Amino acid sequence: MAKFFTEDNISKLLDEAIEKGLIVPYYQPKYDSVTGKLSGSEALARWIDEEGCIIPPNSFIPILEDSCLITKLDWYILEKVCAFIRKQLDNGITPVTVSVNFSRVHTYESDFVGLLCGIVDKYKVPHKYIEVEITESALTKGRVYIIDFISRIRSSGFAVAIDDFGSGLSSLNFLKDVPATVLKIDKSLLSGNCENEKERIVLESIFNFAQRLNLVTVAEGVETKEQLGFLRTCGCELIQGFYFCKPVTQDEYYELCRKNMSEKDQIEDILITQPQASATKLLLDAVFMCFPLIIMSNLSRNSFYMMAYENFTTRSCSSAGEYTKLIEMGTMSMHPDDRKAFADTFDIKEQLDAFAAGERRRRIVTRQLGDDGVYRKIETINYYVQNPSSDDVLAITLSRTLEN
Repeated sequence: MAKFFTEDNISKLLDEAIEKGLIVPYYQPKYDSVTGKLSGSEALARWIDEEGCIIPPNSFIPILEDSCLITKLDWYILEKVCAFIRKQLDNGITPVTVSVNFSRVHTYESDFVGLLCGIVDKYKVPHKYIEVEITESALTKGRVYIIDFISRIRSSGFAVAIDDFGSGLSSLNFLKDVPATVLKIDKSLLSGNCENEKERIVLESIFNFAQRLNLVTVAEGVETKEQLGFLRTCGCELIQGFYFCKPVTQDEYYELCRKNMSEKDQIEDILITQPQASATKLLLDAVFMCFPLIIMSNLSRNSFYMMAYENFTTRSCSSAGEYTKLIEMGTMSMHPDDRKAFADTFDIKEQLDAFAAGERRRRIVTRQLGDDGVYRKIETINYYVQNPSSDDVLAITLSRTLEN
């Protein structure tokens, strides 16, 4: 059937499929990266042919996009999702948020928010259970218009997710102004088991700025435990992909939700239910009160990324890159009498040898030239640990300005 989809017949076939109930939502669950708990899902349109086989989405979605009929499909799926959530509520099951995909074509609808509220309110579904998911490509429309478009959705009580981030020409400058709540990292950024160092640096940087912007992060296309392990270290909050669960039918998803609620009811210890992401953020904020510069380094792979707060003496260093270049740049900013001691202290080979000999901490105080041209005493402390998922030696660097 898929091969017969054309711009001439797609409208008729779509209407017939909707009338016969051949288009249904499948749900791909999202799981908490730390607890493994079901924390949400994405509704995916699945077109079933007369023989019960699923038609590949790429055989009809592009045609629907080109003909602008995609809006009819999106609104239909939203209605099905709302009816399903209503069923859960009526049966005493507390739903998790469901994200519904909306094409960039919807940005041209003058009353999008009104239509959205009309369907959701018809089923008396609280707006917090619906997440509007738009692709990164939708951001290419006028900056002011898109910011207003998303703001109106948010003002109506819906969460907004930017889908496929990293798949196109991502604009970080644009993203900082868009009032979205969720950032979904495209699966194209996850190759193999995240063994490529440049790939890891890019992902670590994305999660770092997303957390600083208070965006919930979702990694798409997670398929291996190695990917999950790395994403956990980055602070990624939600995982979506075959590692946990493939897209499932509505009946299968209903059972997942019912079981999820039952398991939650059994957990009473607040130390267990406390989200680790929140606790980690609080801990990080507390550390930053004392140490406004934190550097996470992989000495075995000569890489680092930096987290710096505003009150640190200098912000001239790059935020990620090769560790040896970081030390070289740091050495140049030191007082001439302190340069050799600083370079020797943080030589990679010397640190790795010291770690092998049992050293787990080292400290040095130097005089560093700030951006204002003034030398100040800087305390730098390195703590060494071994990556639990590999033989890599990691260094956690804490740095602060001392009182003169």
